[in-house]
Amino acid sequence: MSIKLRLIVMNFLQFFIWGSWLLTIGAYWFQTKQWSGTEFGAIFSTMGIASLFMPAIAGIIADRWINAERLYGSFHILAAVILFLVPRVNNPSAMFWIMLINMVFYMPTIALSITVAYSSLKGKGLDIIREYPPVRVWGTIGFIVALWIISLSGFETSSAQFYVASAASLFLGIYSFTLPKCPPLGHGHKRSFFEALGLNAFKLFKNTKMALFFIFAMLLGASLQLTNAYGDTFLHDFAKIPSFTNLIAVKYPAIIMSISQISETLFILTIPFFLRRFGIKKVMLFSMIAWILRFGLFAYGNPAEGLWMIVLSCIIYGMAFDFFNISGSLFVETQSDSTIRASAQGLFMMMTNGFGAFLGSRISGIIIDLYFKTGENFDWKGIWLTFAAYSLVVAVLFAILFKHKHDPNAVQTVQH
Repeated sequence: MSIKLRLIVMNFLQFFIWGSWLLTIGAYWFQTKQWSGTEFGAIFSTMGIASLFMPAIAGIIADRWINAERLYGSFHILAAVILFLVPRVNNPSAMFWIMLINMVFYMPTIALSITVAYSSLKGKGLDIIREYPPVRVWGTIGFIVALWIISLSGFETSSAQFYVASAASLFLGIYSFTLPKCPPLGHGHKRSFFEALGLNAFKLFKNTKMALFFIFAMLLGASLQLTNAYGDTFLHDFAKIPSFTNLIAVKYPAIIMSISQISETLFILTIPFFLRRFGIKKVMLFSMIAWILRFGLFAYGNPAEGLWMIVLSCIIYGMAFDFFNISGSLFVETQSDSTIRASAQGLFMMMTNGFGAFLGSRISGIIIDLYFKTGENFDWKGIWLTFAAYSLVVAVLFAILFKHKHDPNAVQTVQH
């Protein structure tokens, strides 16, 4: 089996696990358990809390002591055990802790999967800017397949979605130990005490441009969390209106939402062109504009005559997500030394899925409960317009503050 095919399997399963529950846990939470929005915000903040420290810690371990693929596999096996226990949880407080433990094991695997991919591709002398996006696109396909399986099987509001995720996580954990060896590149070098602890990736913050990049990555991570948390349950909520109840978008919202991931597969493949042609600043701005449109279209869409707005919003999501998440990861790789590869990717993940996800989920849950929810009814138009306004402010600030002169030739190479 070729290295690219082996990495394709890894990426497919990596995001199949997440797709099995990430967008549908809201339907399970609100429609089945009928727990509150603030409590739901706390649940979604678990990935943010875990990402505040686990990707960075895992990156340090992978750079200094343990092969990245072995650490990656161990985390997935442990996460499989926790996911298997989720359906047995019957109160929101216990759910918070069990999902936090699950996220402690899952979130670092996203950065570790990137580390394994970059290390394996470079080990074969391949150009990651050109070769990684076509490999990573299979992760999105895995996410789509999981969404369709969960939706068509009727598991969107069922705890069975967690059993599907658990089985996939166990399989990937075992498979990971067959991946190419990714030994710690930072081991054995004479280093300062700060470097010996594996904290030298944080020196990237000394560079003003990189510090600003990480801050805006955090703010975009908050946008991603908003759409993950509320997109599926937004469509489910239309079932309360008799004229919408039997429409396809209401009966199978996860399938409609999967258009977002289908769009991702197309935009991922355009990343090498856009990065070389426009540079990271313009690519990130394209992402921010896409977030504004994503939320704005949701605000005015509905499952009937406004379905085209929801579908268009999902198509735009592909640009919104890929142009900051995948492009950002590649940009961090080009700006950091190979000996801190895992740590640098962990730092990027900490800012996006850590601080960004935590702030986005917690603050949005509180704001929605205070201003946009009456009893069991949500003011979805107000919610989405508020999110769109937030994205607009972020875009304006980024355009003004982030300074980066694009050099097309620099994208071709990576510092070592």
